[in-house]
Amino acid sequence: MNLFDVEDDSLKNDAGLDSAKASQVERIGELEKLILRYQKSYYDGEGEISDAEFDSLWDELKSLDPSNPILHKVGADSGNFEKAPHVMPMGSQEKAASPEEFLEWAKKHAYGEYLVEYKLDGASLELQYKNGKLLRAVTRGDGETGDVITANAVKMHGVIGTLVPEHSGFTGGVRGEVIMTHHVHDTLFSDKANCRNAANGLMKRKDGEGSENLNLIAYDVWATEGEQPFDDEEGKLEFLKANGFDTVPLKIAKSPEEVIAYRELVMETRKSLDYDIDGLVIKERKVDHDDASRDRPERQIAFKFSLEEAVSILRQVEWGETGATYTPVAIFDPVELNGTTVKRASLVNTNLIKTLGLKIGSHVVVVKRGEIIPKIISVLPAAGGEELSEIEIPCKCSTCGSDLIDEGTRLYCPGKNCGKKILHQLLKWVSVVDIRDLGETLVTSLYNTGKVRSITQLYSLTEQDLTPYFLDSESLEAGKKSLGAEKVYASIQSHRKVSLSKFIAGFDIEGIGETVVETLMSAGYNTLESMLNAREEEIASVYRFAEILARTFVTGLAENRADMEELVSSGAVTLIQGENKGSLAGLSFCFTGELKTMKRADAQNMVKEKGGAVKSSVVKGLSYLVTNDTTSGSSKNRKAAELGIPVITEEEFLKLV
Repeated sequence: MNLFDVEDDSLKNDAGLDSAKASQVERIGELEKLILRYQKSYYDGEGEISDAEFDSLWDELKSLDPSNPILHKVGADSGNFEKAPHVMPMGSQEKAASPEEFLEWAKKHAYGEYLVEYKLDGASLELQYKNGKLLRAVTRGDGETGDVITANAVKMHGVIGTLVPEHSGFTGGVRGEVIMTHHVHDTLFSDKANCRNAANGLMKRKDGEGSENLNLIAYDVWATEGEQPFDDEEGKLEFLKANGFDTVPLKIAKSPEEVIAYRELVMETRKSLDYDIDGLVIKERKVDHDDASRDRPERQIAFKFSLEEAVSILRQVEWGETGATYTPVAIFDPVELNGTTVKRASLVNTNLIKTLGLKIGSHVVVVKRGEIIPKIISVLPAAGGEELSEIEIPCKCSTCGSDLIDEGTRLYCPGKNCGKKILHQLLKWVSVVDIRDLGETLVTSLYNTGKVRSITQLYSLTEQDLTPYFLDSESLEAGKKSLGAEKVYASIQSHRKVSLSKFIAGFDIEGIGETVVETLMSAGYNTLESMLNAREEEIASVYRFAEILARTFVTGLAENRADMEELVSSGAVTLIQGENKGSLAGLSFCFTGELKTMKRADAQNMVKEKGGAVKSSVVKGLSYLVTNDTTSGSSKNRKAAELGIPVITEEEFLKLV
């Protein structure tokens, strides 16, 4: 079934689903970019968001595109330390966010006993031993290779330099989590967002300063020589304790229901712990090293904690306006959730308001989705004496006065010439085409003064046109030139060549972004003309499309057809389109690691503009893997070697271009 196929034919014909379905392909692309960005900041010790928020993005991508290659890899450390391969697998775990999800997993994994451990919220570290002596300490890195931070690790509490005599012959690895206690964070590092971010940053300092404030809690071990010094998963913890390591508590449950009950108990008591945990890890008793070696083991799972919730009273609904779309936002009495005060939550669309039966004065249950985004999940039954009133839904556009269309999943102004809609399209174009010096304030001023009312008019601007937006009247009378005007003009002129995917995405059609257009191009619709003339049923037959998304695409292009054709025929932009156009036509590239002369996004855009294709992973048929570390043992390099795919450097790539 296509990603957007709907089994119920009555739903297929519901135009109200257009926006929700159409946006999913574009959302997948956004999630890929966000996950890669936050993985990099996490492994560089500068995490921008919490684990819970990252998990929310990860889970959303998994629900939209379960086979996405990004779900089967982790991030990569910085280039500040010597690298070393792991002796133990360091993949990512499957996750369950609710008892229902855990029970579904347990149906497929019926164990006689379930071994339950805390899921520590810190930074993974592998201690490598040779004949009982600590050889090196290696961070998680990309799951196969990490940074060697031995000098920092030996300062940490809980890192054992020499194992007990009984295990003096042990050669292998011990895996643990580097954590910062709440006491240390509150006393010394309260300026850091949380304990995990603070610990991750300290452990990777080149000068090692602050590592003495960190602790290691161990939970796994594997011998690379001789027999394993344990019989099962419980024996691993006994080995670690015998050698002086701090370990996580172990609960042995006889049934999935007992696991759920224990989780509820831990959720109530975890606030008394001096370190952070964000769930439980569930394993079977026997050691399954082959499964643990997978990038995402199947026979163990991370059982995350429930979202904290609170009850409040809805006081009003505000309507945010983005382009042509109106989005309801709930305003309720402030409540405390996960240590923050919350009083607003998006209601997404009018369908949600109706489904919840929401009214002004309703008692609502509020949670933090991913422990970061507030959401109303239910409405409590009305009690006697409550004064409830209907939520007023806007019916007229605040800008042009047109009747709004309420499709349930989207409330919007249909007026093509609505000023708000035109301005949003101009801002969208500037963003997609990446005219960085043409900021939102200037675009808005150009629109408000009537100087620019279409995308084509952006490209007719001269330095003289722009100068009054940078200089005051006195400077203008003196005939002064504006460096700002010159810079913006040059930036506009340097963005006259536009790829077909950016061209279509820049017209701000709801749910139609570059990823959607590139999917169509791969199916043979590689010119503007072929897209403009395509019929709805033809587009619906393309992979990842169905009737609803096809209708959105065809209708959007028809509405903007005149403007699109004018933009090209006037010479304002040169459209990069068609087959066999450009020096990289027919070639595909995958990039890994850091580039020296440009950002990865710029290199990927260069490939597309030259007619080539960009892949997010190493797959059969890939033309080149581009990396500045051609000899590394990374998973991508190994996969390229297995498939016989050439691995080239950034310099060699630029020569190809």
